[in-house]
Parts: sequence; structure tokens; C-alpha cells
Amino acid sequence: MRKLIAVADWGADSLTCQEVRIAIEGYLKDPSKSNISFVSSTPSTIHTGFIINQVCETEERYGRPLETVVYQNTDPRIGQTEAVEQAKGAEFIIVSLYSGIYICGPNAGFNYSLVKAKIAKVYRYEGMDKGRQFRSRDLFTRIGAYFMDSLEQELDLEEIGSDIIPVLSGWHIGHIDNYGNIKTTITHEEFKGKYEYGDEVLVKINKVTKKVKYVSNLFGSKPGDLVIYPGSSGKPDNPYLEISVWRHFDEESPTTGLAEFNTPRPGQGVKIGQNS
Repeated sequence: MRKLIAVADWGADSLTCQEVRIAIEGYLKDPSKSNISFVSSTPSTIHTGFIINQVCETEERYGRPLETVVYQNTDPRIGQTEAVEQAKGAEFIIVSLYSGIYICGPNAGFNYSLVKAKIAKVYRYEGMDKGRQFRSRDLFTRIGAYFMDSLEQELDLEEIGSDIIPVLSGWHIGHIDNYGNIKTTITHEEFKGKYEYGDEVLVKINKVTKKVKYVSNLFGSKPGDLVIYPGSSGKPDNPYLEISVWRHFDEESPTTGLAEFNTPRPGQGVKIGQNS
């Protein structure tokens, strides 16, 4: 049986997670063998997309991608300003990556954008976009269970093109970890040739502009310095850049990247350079 990793903006709510687990296991052939875990996102589809990409990167590097299903749900109805009937949301799709990982969930915003280059095939599954307020529990769980049981051939899937998945342009906050380190969608390659280690770079986040030192790692300057550096997310040979402060956490005010930029949120834009 494949394991299932759920990435969702309700992932921090224990009741919701338990309801989803109950529903999935109710559809499984042998629920005693189920392996389900949850990763909390926010209503930002950029955040969900970043988490999905990182989960897949780590699974492909260290795990068992052929035995993994990622089940995602972040659908904030961005762009909708009028009332919708039957809680209608984004179209439900399933993608298979070249590594063998399956990802299923609503094609809302940028949920799939950061794995777009890894996608081998995209499928549409009709009837999942409306009908229930809690689609994650009442509709999506059956599909997740089918993939866990390797019964995807029994689903009436329609193969479609990957052009329905939007490209994410610009730079953004992808994730903020529990230390307050800001993980961006800027890759290290995008800095190479433009800046040298030790340079000060102007960074604007959340309407706050600051000088940030470009270094090789979080501990590449002095404690207390605001730094930007190749982080632990993304590809090993081209990681995403992170912004934070090396702290011993015994300081009177141990601010990190989160506090330095006035508590930004995942999904917000990041600007670099003189025009920031």
C-alpha cells in the first residue's frame, strides 16, 4: 500500500485531520496498513505549492517515490467575488511525476506550479469541484484511498495537457519555518554572477526594505547580522535562498527574518536590488 502525505491549509486543525483520516481509511481495503501524515499549509497556494515541491524533492532524494501519494487541498477561491453554489471550487486534477509520485487535489492558483517541470502526465477527474462544503473529507478522500490501494485504473480519468497549470512568475516567500527563517522562491543560480559573498543586497518584503548580507550559509557572518544565503530547500545543487538572522536565542530580543520584515506571510512578494 502506498503512503499518503496530506498538504492542506486545514492541516493544523486536529479535528479536520482526524476526520480526513477516518474517511480515507473507510475506503481502504485494509486500513490497518494505512500510513497517512499531515503537513500544514496556509490559504496561500504559493505556500502549498512550495511545500508540495519540497516534500517531493525529499521523497525523491531519500524516500520511496513509487510508493507515495500527495493529497493536497488549498482552494481560497481567489478571484471569486460573488456567491457560489454548492461550494464550487477549483477543478480536481491528478498529476503523476516522472519519479512516480502521484499528487491529487484542486488545481487552484499555484498549487502545482513548482512541480510543473517534474510532471509526466495530468488527469482530470470530473465531479469533484462542487457539491459539499468539506470536499476534502466528503469527496477527495475516496480518490486518495484508490491511489493508496493502487486502484487508479478503476477511476475514469481523462488525460489533459499541463498547460492548465500556471507558471509562477516573480519571487515570493515560499515558507517560513518555526525559527522565523524566510524561505524564498529565489534559486541560488539567480544570484550567481550578480552578487558575491559578502555583498550587501537590498531586499524588500512586506513594505519593509533592508540591507541584507549575501553569505554562504546562515552562520556565514556574525550573530545578529541579517543575511541571505542558499538554504535547505529546493534542489541540492540549486537551493532556494533563505533570509534570516543567526541567533543564539539567549539575546534579549532574538529577532529573525520574520520579525525583521514585520511578520510577513507565505506567498508575499520578494524584491531584490535598487528597484526594491
